[in-house]
Amino acid sequence: MEDIATFLNMGGHAAFVWPALGLTAVILIAMAITSTRQLRANEAALETAEKAGGGRRQRRARGGAEQ
Repeated sequence: MEDIATFLNMGGHAAFVWPALGLTAVILIAMAITSTRQLRANEAALETAEKAGGGRRQRRARGGAEQ
């Protein structure tokens, strides 16, 4: 049990190490959630744009030379 306490104390630096670790974990989780939400929003916008048609690829496929 003493080994665990020694590890958790981090050689006297626990007051700096654990909050830094916790803050890093919170930031990484927030970034993952934000990225996932943004990806879903972008995919929805892309699907809407593709359904609306009139995109560059569709004009090329129809033989249009517009650029």
